[in-house]
Amino acid sequence: MTGETNKPLGPAPEHLMRLANYKMPFGKYKGSYLVNIPEPYYVWFKQKGFPNGTLGNLLQEMYEIKLNGLEDLIRPLIKK
Repeated sequence: MTGETNKPLGPAPEHLMRLANYKMPFGKYKGSYLVNIPEPYYVWFKQKGFPNGTLGNLLQEMYEIKLNGLEDLIRPLIKK
């Protein structure tokens, strides 16, 4: 078919790397990788409201990842 692109479905690899390596900038879990923060913390944010901006977007994505038990797909992407 003409005009189709072969773009992969899902988030860009660069975005997944950023999500995996992003650290919480404040609070109880300051300095922790988002994937290592316990799920109840995300549930609390879901109920109270996620922050605006990039951090809020990443927290919402991680909430969905944790809700669906997909953390093990993110952890190997952490740069050590």
